[in-house]
Amino acid sequence: MIIDAHGHVHDPVDAHLALLDEAGADRAVLFPTRVHPERARDLAALGREMAALGAALGGRAGGAGAHRAAWRELDAAVAAHPGRFLPFVSVPLDVPAGDVAVLVEREVVGRGAYGIGELTPPPGRADVLGPVLAAAADHGGLPVVVHGAAPTTADDLRTLAALARRHPSVPLVVSQLGGLHWMEAVGLVRDVPSMYLELSTAPVVFAVRLAIEELPERALSGSDAPYGDPVLARAAVERVTAPGEVRDRVLGGTLAALLGIG
Repeated sequence: MIIDAHGHVHDPVDAHLALLDEAGADRAVLFPTRVHPERARDLAALGREMAALGAALGGRAGGAGAHRAAWRELDAAVAAHPGRFLPFVSVPLDVPAGDVAVLVEREVVGRGAYGIGELTPPPGRADVLGPVLAAAADHGGLPVVVHGAAPTTADDLRTLAALARRHPSVPLVVSQLGGLHWMEAVGLVRDVPSMYLELSTAPVVFAVRLAIEELPERALSGSDAPYGDPVLARAAVERVTAPGEVRDRVLGGTLAALLGIG
């Protein structure tokens, strides 16, 4: 089974499905998003979308209210294509810690989502994920996916590793190969058994090769579509691996086992 481990709701959804079909992907993890760069038709429009992305990545999320429209878009996409998408649901991090467990129960578990994400803590504040991991552990170890590229810092990656050690039942996925800190990300994930590394938007192709060599059972192929391309994501993995068990794991086998799908 080929699974794209990282995708965001597209507008229209059919555009995303076409990309997945071209890549030969059977299914895709789908995250809600408040940003739609695929809608932009000129530089000014793209600038507005990217400004919204910058606000989200900077931790200016606006609480649960700002997430509701994104949750509705996710619900609609999954309802229209239930056999294709594996929904994850993000939760706001700028709410009181006591509210996090309620949100995970209602918005993640209540939707039947496969996990929590993609979470975007403010730079330097990965510690705010503590209540999320605690809530994930309370629900049998829900997987949690965290934004790994800029503005995530190397200190944030170390904080994530420390949190993962405190909550070993929770699979913690660092996305985008840890961004420019990919070497540190590979080492941290290698040393913490409950962590996984998603390989989208790699800065150099040998980062993908090294990550798979170091993490053959915990590297996940993803595109981060619409920012990346499912065809290119699969091609990168196939370029640096030989046909066989390791390639099959990275392209979907590991994630299928993690999520309990066949």
